Formats: sequence, structure tokens, C-alpha cells
Amino acid sequence: MSSVRTDKEASTTLDDALKPTSRAVDGDAVVRALKPVADDAPEAETIDGFHLVIDALKLNDIDTIFGLPGIPITDLTRMAQAEGMRVISFRHEQHAGNAAAAAGFLTQKPGICLTVSAPGFLNGLTALANATTNCFPMILISGSSEREIVDLQQGDYEEMDQLAIAKPLCKAAFRVLHAQDIGVGIARAIRSALSGRPGGVYLDLPAKLFAQTMDAVKGKASLIKVVDPAPRQIPAPDAVKRALDLLKGAKKPLILLGKGAAYAQADADIRALVEKTGIPYLPMSMAKGLLPDTHAQSAAAARSYVLQEADVVLLIGARLNWLLSHGKGKTWAEDKGAKQFIQIDIAPTEIDSNVAIAAPVIGDIGSCVAALLGGIDAKWAKPPTEWTGAIAERKDKNLSKMAVTLAARPSPMNFHSALSVIRDQVKARPDAIVVNEGANTLDFARSIVDMYEPRKRLDVGTWGIMGIGMGFAVAAAVVTDKPVIAIEGDSAFGFSGMEVETICRYNLPICIIVFNNNGVYRGTDVNASGTADVAPTVFVKNARYDKLMEAFGGVGVNATTADELQKALTEAVASRRPTLINAVIDETAGTESGRITSLNPATAKKK
Repeated sequence: MSSVRTDKEASTTLDDALKPTSRAVDGDAVVRALKPVADDAPEAETIDGFHLVIDALKLNDIDTIFGLPGIPITDLTRMAQAEGMRVISFRHEQHAGNAAAAAGFLTQKPGICLTVSAPGFLNGLTALANATTNCFPMILISGSSEREIVDLQQGDYEEMDQLAIAKPLCKAAFRVLHAQDIGVGIARAIRSALSGRPGGVYLDLPAKLFAQTMDAVKGKASLIKVVDPAPRQIPAPDAVKRALDLLKGAKKPLILLGKGAAYAQADADIRALVEKTGIPYLPMSMAKGLLPDTHAQSAAAARSYVLQEADVVLLIGARLNWLLSHGKGKTWAEDKGAKQFIQIDIAPTEIDSNVAIAAPVIGDIGSCVAALLGGIDAKWAKPPTEWTGAIAERKDKNLSKMAVTLAARPSPMNFHSALSVIRDQVKARPDAIVVNEGANTLDFARSIVDMYEPRKRLDVGTWGIMGIGMGFAVAAAVVTDKPVIAIEGDSAFGFSGMEVETICRYNLPICIIVFNNNGVYRGTDVNASGTADVAPTVFVKNARYDKLMEAFGGVGVNATTADELQKALTEAVASRRPTLINAVIDETAGTESGRITSLNPATAKKK
């Protein structure tokens, strides 16, 4: 039991015993009143809202909180730390929220982000919405103003109806008003975050809830240990048979792995399904490493070809959203004839969201993959050699061409020469976690840096947003204790760069590599008006981001060549010291908007 408050039972006095009543005076009561009251009279133990929240989280095996202290949750952070929880305090709530989301993805437990009311809550809300979109289990817990004042709009400190604002942006939202309901509130938040398609949940805790007290025994009894929050959902046998029959008849089958497949932690069965069927597979960026990128069946180096030519595509933990051109158009060579899709998803409403799904398999990924695997026997015919051979031919051609590009050592560095160094380091340390964001930095890195183990790559995900870098990096280091390599565009780093102080404060094994090409996309834009202001996409020339890390006691390195980058990165990973490498990249390298130029209205108009 956590720390408790105590209140002495009221003692009976002589005056009380002799006080006139409608009943006869009890002589024994007079005698008892004349006896001295013992100093060690039994005390009734009580527990407050602070400790009920902490105990409810600990009961559910949640041992880490990411957040930022302030009114009204400062004491909660202190008490949680005193009770043995790890409290990682950030400089901005959005990054704490991103850390919680990444922790949820890596651990299959909801990551906890704790914020103050109103502005702090709003800062965390971006991360909550992003977690929901990416299907990462996360709970945003925010202190809030008192309901009586908020509802009458009387102007309380940081007054805001936070529950109403959060509801449209997450899976579920709850408010707890009474101490005896804290256990239920946290249990509902956990189950909502994990069940079905995982996502973000908001939990509103008004300030005066924390100071409420109740009997300690009853308080302990009110807490709930959530049992089986993400129960298996077994697919229907006829759905499994339909999918297998479709795969058997395919001439050019393809398995497409999404980050949902990585989250599911069904690694062995997914690998067995790929290898026993002999079907080529294509991993989305955060699914890289479910099988090594160097695996013979990987079609990543022939991505465009397999998407266009495949006749049957099995989607495992992937959605046909904008990242896959919605399953239609030129990417899929729609004009050559309709493809047939098999889709594994826990949410039946996802089926047919963009194109017709010929064989939906509804259930959790682990159960669905196991069911499909059960139908693969020794008589299973592997894909025609015409298909696998054509893929291998294109892979070899593209990889050979890439090898020549990566071997070049231009001065200054370009994206390829710098990333080739990181590629070699990850090959040497496959347990290292790569965090990646940017435009060109993201696009090049996900195709150049091979991954070898599951859940070792974290990036911008479904929304493609910037600013996840430092939050994801901190979470990865905290929950895995593995070295983290954060590959950052200079623009992307700017969103969360101040969190280098957080990295240094907790002495985390994170090496940040800022690809510094002096601006957004490139540092070469010119102000067409002729005024003194630089173009909107241009940053301070020759900035030294490494000095920012040095300011907080970490290691800063300015790398202008691939050799300097290699030396600094190798030392950083080996030493596990917080390090920032300012990798000077040719400012003319890169393209406008990276690989999503088509989404830029001005560029699209020119076409």
C-alpha cells in the first residue's frame, strides 16, 4: 500500500456522555468517558487520489511515465518517482506524448503521457491524435480545472473543457471525478487503448480529485487489474480458406507487411508464412526487420515493379492509404487489370475502404497468420520461377547500381555517402534502434539503411509528420536500453531539438545525426522579392547543431566527411554517451518535398 493519511477516531468526552438526549443516560458510557484516552488509539488509514492513480498504474504493470510537471500534477510526478516508477520529464509535452506513443508500440502496453491542464493538454493532444492514427496504444492523462467552474465558464485557472476537445481525436475519452472511481477510469483507459485496433485514449483528472481521500482498504479494493485487454480474435475458417485458395491460384503473389505486423509481435509465424509459401514480401518502413532486409525473398529493391505486376496481394498489418496510393492508380498499374487483395485486419470497417478486398480475414494478426500458416502443407506450390526470377533480376540490377552510388565519397557529403556510413553501423549493431524523420533524410534512409531485427525502426508513420524524433528516441532508449541512432533532417530536428537536454539529463545512449544542408529540402532557395529576408526554406548557413549538445554536457561532433562521420558514430554507439553529430551535407542535395512532390500543389500544377 502506498503512503496513507491517518485521522484519529474522535474520542468520547465526559461532556458528550452527559449531554441531554431523548434516551436514558448510559451509566457505562459515563464510566468509559471518565477513563483517560490512550495516546495510541487506533487510527483509520486513508489513501488519497495521488496514490490511487499511482497504485492503479503499478497494478497494471505500468512502470514509466513520460510528461512535464506543473500545476496540478507536479506532486503526482514526485510521488510516482518516490513509489518506484520511472518518471521521464521533458521540455515540451508534445515530445513526451510522442515518447509515450513509441513506448506503446514497442511494449504492447499503453504508454503514459502526463501533462498539466489547458496549454499542456493541447501540446500533448497532437501526439495523442498521431498515436490514434498510427494505432499506437497511449494514454494522455491531464490535470484539469474544476467542472463546476468550467461548465459555467467562470474563468478558472487554465479553464478548458478538455474532455470535449479530446473526444474527436482519440479512441476514447474519460473523466474521473471521485477517488473511488480512479481504478475504474484507469482500467477503462487501458482496455480502450489496447483492445481491437490500438490507439490513443484521453483521461481527464480534475485538480481536486488528487486531494480526495478514502478508506485505504476500500481504496485498494477499488483498483482493477485489467485481465486480457487485447483478447485474441480468431478468424472464421471460411475466411481463411478463401484467402488460401486465392493465394494458391496466384501467378504473381506478393505479401505486404505493415507496422501493424511489427506491433503484433508474431515474428516467428510471419517469417514462417513468408518462407513456407515462398512468396516475395515487401515491408513498409516500420515493418523493416521483421525479416532481415537482406532476405532472399525481400522485394524492397524492386518495389515499383512488384506493386505494378502482382496479381494477388496479401496485406498483413498494412492499410491501403496514401502511403500505398490507396491501392489504385499508376503505382498499381491499374490500367493493366484489377488486382485481388487479401487483407488481415482486426477492424472489419477497414475492409473495402479504398478498393474491393476479395478475401478479408478479420481477427488479430497473430491468430490470422497462424491460421493461414496452418493451411500451408508440403503440397503447397511455391510461386512460378518466372515471377521470382524477374524480381531477383531487378533487385540485383538496382542493388548493384545503389552499391556504386553508396561507395562514392563526394565532398561535401551527400545523402547517400552519409547514409552508407550509418548503414554499415546498423549492420554491425543490428540491435540498435533507428529513429528517422525528415523529407529527403527520411526517403533516402528507409531505402538505404537495412534493418535486421523487428521493431528496430521508428519513423514518421501514417501521417508523415515531423517532430517525432527526440520523443521516439527517448522512449526507445528508456524501454529497451539499446543504443539509438536518430537520423534527422535539419528541419525535422528543429521541432524537438531542445530535448537534447532531456537526453543528457537522463544520460541516454542516443546518437543524433543531423543532416545539415542549410534548409528545408535544400539551402539554395532565393527570395524572389529581392528584399533582405532569406527564402522561407533557408536556415542559418553553416549552423553548428553539435554545440547544442555540448551545452548540456553531451558529446558534439562536426563531421564534414564520411570518415569523420564513421569515427564519431562508432564511438558514440560504443560509449553509449549522448552524442550529436552535425553531418554537413551538400546544400544542393535533395529534392523539393522529397518523394511526395506530387502532394505539393505548386509542383502538381506545373505538371
